[in-house]
Amino acid sequence: MRGLVEASRLHTVCQSAQCPNLGECWSRGTATVMILGNICTRSCNFCAIQTGRPTELDLGEPARVAEAVAAMGLRHCVITSVARDELADGGASVWAATIRSVRNRNPSTAIEVLVPDFKGRTGDVDTVLDARPDIFNHNVETVERLQRPVRVQARYDRSRSVLRHAKARGFTVKTGIMLGLGEREDEVERTLRDLAGDGLDILTIGQYLQPTRQHLPVERWVTPEEFLSWKRFGLSIGFGVVESGPLVRSSYHADEQSHRYTGDQHLNTRNTLASA
Repeated sequence: MRGLVEASRLHTVCQSAQCPNLGECWSRGTATVMILGNICTRSCNFCAIQTGRPTELDLGEPARVAEAVAAMGLRHCVITSVARDELADGGASVWAATIRSVRNRNPSTAIEVLVPDFKGRTGDVDTVLDARPDIFNHNVETVERLQRPVRVQARYDRSRSVLRHAKARGFTVKTGIMLGLGEREDEVERTLRDLAGDGLDILTIGQYLQPTRQHLPVERWVTPEEFLSWKRFGLSIGFGVVESGPLVRSSYHADEQSHRYTGDQHLNTRNTLASA
């Protein structure tokens, strides 16, 4: 997997974000491709991805992503990106080109996208949606009170508006939060009720892990029993699938999440979904 990623000159969030599940996922032949380079214009205090002013805009990247998906034989691929706030469209046009390239090269592969908020610009979100991904994912990451210290340049209401917009257009929509950052139980409950009320379909809940000493500390370690309790609560208020556990991340077993959600039903934006 490492050789394939390097030969394709691609980045993965698995490496750049120091994901704890890298070994498991790569041994299964899956990886989450990260487009638009590996330097992010935002400085989220939970994330290990390098912050700075990007110099890379590789218009040949979409074709290489498509070839890598073919080489891995993926039937469900997850694509994410850094934030590129310095670009007029936030990178939305590259997002669309990547989705279309993967689709053309791998017509039976389901495509899940984990996107930034594009500063809430509906037109840029529509550029991505018009390329017809199978699952649209954007993470709110934490409760409303902790947005500023955790996400810095992002906003809870803006993220929710992006997710609602995708849902209003008929897409299968997914989001995720982390626990262990100092949130209260009532705040987690309110967040889940907010997101379920917005009509979202799939929710992931995981434990925050401090990537370096310069990042936010872990305020508490959440027990497996609490994760299970939040899973049951999420399902009870309307989510179709809730993946909840200490090492759960947005793309962790994403193929299984989408298959559980759709079952024998067709996805909103495609005719079929084949599970990896």
